[in-house]
Amino acid sequence: MCGRYTTNNNPSLLRFVIGSSLALAVALPLPAAAQMEGVLEEIVVTAQKREEALQDVPISVATTSGEKLNAMFSGSEDVLALSGRVPGLYAESSNGRSAPRFYLRGLGNIDFDLAASQPVSYVMDEVVMENVILKSFPLFDVQNIEVIRGPQGTLFGRNTTAGIIKVNTRRPSDETSGYVKGSWAENNTMNVEGAAGGSLSDTLNARVSALYRSRDNWITNAQTGSESLGEYEEAAVRAQFDWTPSDAFSALLSLQTRSLEGTSSIFRANIFSPGSADLNQNYVRDTVWYDGGDNNPQAYDSFGATLNLTWDFDDVSINSITSLQDADGSSRGDIDGGVVNIGSFPTPPPGITSADVDVFGIPSRTWPGPIFTPSVTQDGADTDQFTQEFRIASDNDGRFNWQVGAFYFSSDLVVTTESFASFGFVDVQDTKIQQENKTWAVFGQGSYDVTDRLTLTGGVRYTDDEKDFRVLQFGQLWLDLDIPTFIAAPINVSDGQSSWEVSANFALTDDSSLYARVANGFRAQTIQGRDVAFLETPSVAKPETIDSFEAGYKADLADNRMRVNIGVFAYEVDDMQLSIIGGASNTNQVVNAAKGEAVGFELDAQFLATDNLLISGGFAFNDTEINDPNLFTAPCGSGLCTVLDPVNPNNAAQVSVDGNPFPRAPETTYNLEIRYGAPIGKNSEIYFLTDWVWYGDINMPLYEAVEFKTKDQFEGGLRIGYRNNDSGWEVAAFGRNITDEDNVLGFIDFSNNTGFVNEPSVWGIEANYEFGD
Repeated sequence: MCGRYTTNNNPSLLRFVIGSSLALAVALPLPAAAQMEGVLEEIVVTAQKREEALQDVPISVATTSGEKLNAMFSGSEDVLALSGRVPGLYAESSNGRSAPRFYLRGLGNIDFDLAASQPVSYVMDEVVMENVILKSFPLFDVQNIEVIRGPQGTLFGRNTTAGIIKVNTRRPSDETSGYVKGSWAENNTMNVEGAAGGSLSDTLNARVSALYRSRDNWITNAQTGSESLGEYEEAAVRAQFDWTPSDAFSALLSLQTRSLEGTSSIFRANIFSPGSADLNQNYVRDTVWYDGGDNNPQAYDSFGATLNLTWDFDDVSINSITSLQDADGSSRGDIDGGVVNIGSFPTPPPGITSADVDVFGIPSRTWPGPIFTPSVTQDGADTDQFTQEFRIASDNDGRFNWQVGAFYFSSDLVVTTESFASFGFVDVQDTKIQQENKTWAVFGQGSYDVTDRLTLTGGVRYTDDEKDFRVLQFGQLWLDLDIPTFIAAPINVSDGQSSWEVSANFALTDDSSLYARVANGFRAQTIQGRDVAFLETPSVAKPETIDSFEAGYKADLADNRMRVNIGVFAYEVDDMQLSIIGGASNTNQVVNAAKGEAVGFELDAQFLATDNLLISGGFAFNDTEINDPNLFTAPCGSGLCTVLDPVNPNNAAQVSVDGNPFPRAPETTYNLEIRYGAPIGKNSEIYFLTDWVWYGDINMPLYEAVEFKTKDQFEGGLRIGYRNNDSGWEVAAFGRNITDEDNVLGFIDFSNNTGFVNEPSVWGIEANYEFGD
């Protein structure tokens, strides 16, 4: 959408599209299937660190894989494309194609800083990716993705209070197999990826995968007249070697690397008018007005190496996973999102609002709209982490199965902040802080089949976590000042916590079961030191702990043509860690709320309506609430927002957040996928696939304001293709965000009503060739 105005997102349009798609699918002729084979395939997950059928696991788990996963990323999307495609999962970022922020069951962290911790853990090939930069490694040649809801502290450790996103890539096998895929779409968007693997000898298998993505600039900086924003170029490679010299031992070595260059997030000044959350005339999808930020560049490189060793004995297996991950890079941005003419009053662009305001006490003219504090910043991270896990597990068909293990984690992170470009300083000394984190843990879990239908599971984990914080150097502006010792002083915090779980799974029939689970977990203490760049004191939050209860029903129905998984949950977080971002104080601080509470439910369903028509979908509801009558924050600094919270009786500049929903927690999410395949000849088909996601109410900050709420946002995708299963060829036309929705993903409130939005509509074509297997 390139016009200046945008209509409100209309949920009735989504319902019309979904209804029309369903009607079309049902009305199409229903020839005999060549592909679906009449039943839903069994889904195998590793949510409990062993392979189990999804329907037998007493945890709320959802998966995505195969064609559905390929459709999500067909427009060269990054990991944020997972948002909403699993009920209860939400994702966003203000750092471009790096540093994603995930939310599960309403629980997440809105902190944009590169040192931020998150309650949703991201695990790739059995290795936790702790830092937010590591979480952004591109997804390609993936076997499946498991979204494990609820606290998972027993087997996966701290910082899993909300759950886990678990990525399992395709592993080497002795069968020669692979694929080559290429696509082209609007804005010269290209995606090329491929993989090849097989046997190199009787004992060694290998698989090499590669990815290349790029897009041209498509956003014009009207201030300079150049089309200079929106591009990216990303390349990644993964090589895996699986050595199996005997039936009792295997060694899997995985090496992966990534390089990213492009545009970071696009911030747009004053796209919300006071009193309204709708996008106004200052918003133009393909145009911005920047006087700084150097076109918001971003560049990151990463490398990872993992060695997974397994010894198999008669009744026991031993597993060792050793991993080293490293990443570094930076992002720069025009944070105020507009133009600040200090001391001058030029004519604004046609159709764009301007304002005459005081900037640093100097009368000035700004646009779009009023900008009280010009801001250009750059943040960079250099992080490395080392992890080691040992695990011993039973390997038999007895009634009792168990596993015990030990875990060690060590990380070193240096964050560099350049915060003085706004004040005319260029190429000056930046602020650097360092955080080191060391963790060790021991854990155990056991499951006992009380009867043929009833299985009880219990587990416990003890974790010791220690963090060190120090200032390596202060920025240019502070060098001649007498810096208070309490700002420069190093910080050390440590704590030991136990996590546990108890669950029961009861098989009602061979195809249905009930489960219940009570679990406790914790998110380790957090140090937030970004405010040191502005000569403010670092903040520290003590650990948060969660007590969670969930129960559910899982069933394969209608002769395995329908799968329904339903879960209900309630949890309470003590000493809940929350981030105070921006506002009138323009801070980045982590605090503890007394409590956070939530109740809700999730529904995952698949229905093979005919041998050619597959309908999948889900629904999630989250009712979240912050409970702390003594927690206050300073709302927007511009005075341009309409605050809905009561004022602190002891400080008129603050408002209470007691009773507010968790920030960025969608109250409801819906997702729907419809696939229809029309066989042609013996082993070919033409297929139609559409997927949709819809979000209910989202309150973006800690406080509540009319301008910073979203409601009824949705996106849809479409794919129509031809596949020949004999030759391995497939060609398809696709579209992402096919109704060209302008969905608000975030805001910046310390200077004006700045916002940032989703990716535009993109249409393209794709060709894919698969061989082997």
